[in-house]
Amino acid sequence: MNVLAACTFDLKFTYVLPGWEGSASDSRILDNALSREDNLNAPQGKFYLADAGYMLRSTFLTPYRSTRYHLKEYSRHPPENPKELFNLRHSSLRNAIERAFGVLKNRFPILAEMSRYDVETVSEIVLACCILHNFLVDFDPDEEIIAQVDRDLMNNESDHGLANGAIARGEDGRRGEILRDSIAAQMWNDYITRH
Repeated sequence: MNVLAACTFDLKFTYVLPGWEGSASDSRILDNALSREDNLNAPQGKFYLADAGYMLRSTFLTPYRSTRYHLKEYSRHPPENPKELFNLRHSSLRNAIERAFGVLKNRFPILAEMSRYDVETVSEIVLACCILHNFLVDFDPDEEIIAQVDRDLMNNESDHGLANGAIARGEDGRRGEILRDSIAAQMWNDYITRH
């Protein structure tokens, strides 16, 4: 099952849409999330960081295609241009969702054994676990689980962020390109001034 989710940098889920078959494309699920009554919307003037499986939009910034992305790739060679710096920082910040799901799965092992339940029950279990997770992040954070998830992510960097996803389309995609390019240029200017 696919689950579309958004989270804060302190690993709290702010939007969860479970229930999609595993073969559904990320962009199809996002389109549905944007058109639902309980839709996923970025606050005015804000945007989400999305992996390369999504279409670049003005409120969903994806990494640059055909450009280094993973954090490990930058440990030996620093960024050499605005696109690489953007991807480095995108990867670093987008890692929050990977960490949030890692903590969720470690804290609630039932999530690994969902095949015996119907789709509606699985969706309800996922939502319940996310709600409990958010509560526990505030009131009973398990630093050991978080540290283990961080070690696992460093050792097994996922391919979700690989910059080979969908190309921007339409006016909103063009606005997304302009925004991403502007952010990348500003970050690069700050970076080269400091280094």
